[in-house]
Amino acid sequence: MVIYQQKHAEMQALRSEVERVQKENNQYVDQIKSLKSDPAAIEKEAREQLHYTRRGEVVYVAPDPPAKAATDRAKNDK
Repeated sequence: MVIYQQKHAEMQALRSEVERVQKENNQYVDQIKSLKSDPAAIEKEAREQLHYTRRGEVVYVAPDPPAKAATDRAKNDK
């Protein structure tokens, strides 16, 4: 009986995972369709990924955060 309960719980978990992955897949399918046919979606991706701009626009890109400095404990151990 215990094994049955374990397998039932595993089946429920797998069903949830399948449902989640199907939803994610549907989102990707919708995104692909819009990128093939919707000029606004294409422009949005080009602007975000390639930093494209229109005339007169300026893109500001934040620099990478600085590397972490030594911790206080490391400083005290010296």
